[in-house]
Amino acid sequence: MKKRTKRLTASQEKIDKIVELHADDDSAWEEPIEIHKKKPRSVSIPAGLAARAAFLARLHREKNVEDWLSRIIRERVELEESAFSRAKRELASTDVP
Repeated sequence: MKKRTKRLTASQEKIDKIVELHADDDSAWEEPIEIHKKKPRSVSIPAGLAARAAFLARLHREKNVEDWLSRIIRERVELEESAFSRAKRELASTDVP
């Protein structure tokens, strides 16, 4: 039977010290990774719907219809994500034999 050895994990302080020691040594680091932000996308909506949205934005005293739409969409997405998570939990709890 193989003997398992426990792998000791370095404490956060030890890790910090190691990083600080190698901070100025470029050979100790991998090549930098470039991250590119995705460009924002535009969403087109029919003119009639845009007019209705503009009316409702003014009704809610929102200065900018885009800001009002962003808030409404964000709220709706959060509601949908919450409903999805709840349904997923309920489904998982009913699957238990």
